[in-house]
Amino acid sequence: MTHGLSPGALPEPEPQPDAPQEWQQNLSVRMMCPECREDPPNLVEDTQAGDVICESCGIVLSQRGIDQRAEWRTFANDDQGNDDPSRVGDAPNLLLNGNQLETNIAFGDGSLRSKELHRAQSKATADKGNKNLLQAFKQIGAYCDSYSLSQVVSDGAKHIYKDAEESKLFKGKSQEAVIAGCIFISCRRNAVPRTFREIFDMTKVSKKEIGRTFKLLEKFLMNQDKNKSGGTKVIANGVVAMNETYQATSTTNPGELCSRFCSALGLDQRCANVAIDLAGQMANVGALAGRSPLSGAAACIYMASYLMGQPRTPKQISEAAKVSDSTIRNAYKSLYNERHKLIQPEWLMKGGDMENLPKPS
Repeated sequence: MTHGLSPGALPEPEPQPDAPQEWQQNLSVRMMCPECREDPPNLVEDTQAGDVICESCGIVLSQRGIDQRAEWRTFANDDQGNDDPSRVGDAPNLLLNGNQLETNIAFGDGSLRSKELHRAQSKATADKGNKNLLQAFKQIGAYCDSYSLSQVVSDGAKHIYKDAEESKLFKGKSQEAVIAGCIFISCRRNAVPRTFREIFDMTKVSKKEIGRTFKLLEKFLMNQDKNKSGGTKVIANGVVAMNETYQATSTTNPGELCSRFCSALGLDQRCANVAIDLAGQMANVGALAGRSPLSGAAACIYMASYLMGQPRTPKQISEAAKVSDSTIRNAYKSLYNERHKLIQPEWLMKGGDMENLPKPS
């Protein structure tokens, strides 16, 4: 049975279910001294001892309290540089020797005797090995940052350099050459290979010297794996893992270079995928056998760009791949002669047209 509303009357609101209340601190529960029972309690906190004490009778109500304040103290008034060093230092670096948690003598009151003690203690505890490692790690990080290499590649190169430095087998080699070889191996192991020419542009170490150092480092890491049952460490994002065995790096695959060069040339992902597949098909057919991976990748990009209707001239590709345009044209001749074996039907279904391929001159 329905009831009508009189003019001007408002309908009663429908009952709503009670919403669960948010958690609130129960302020009625307070700490009180069981002896004095004063309200409000007359309690004080001893921050040095971590105790809560009743100021009226002296009874200790709690012990070992946690200090929630900032965990540092300033030395700005004592330090001449006024750089305000904190009491809490950096976390230990797993790539350096020792735990880096030694006790250091501060300047104290700033007197001459305090400075002499600080200087003498620094000379006595200075680790020359760590100093050289830090210098090399800084250089590796600068090289990797200049070429936009990931942190995993940088950390891997640092660890390889540390193992090589501790082995004392590369004393006759220059530090620049060892660093270049470590970066080259780390790039290959992390599936972002770089050519000898790119490492030369990065470190200014000759390609011949990089190749020699690379072979020595490969031999050293293989022998190290035979002597150690646990393998080598790989540091990534602050996490230390253990590899079971060291995998020797193989020759760079042209397909691994195509994606990066296509991105530099402004080609879309469809054309890049065709270039990568073409490089794999080229290896199966045996075309360009014996040529460098760099010239093979450049020739595959040249053919894929014309096939997919996004032509790039040999001069444009040579600027991205650092290969002469004559080398690209000579390599393209071999690919053009084998075009019926290399080009797959699915590429033509994706918009490719063999009629777009230029005839080699």
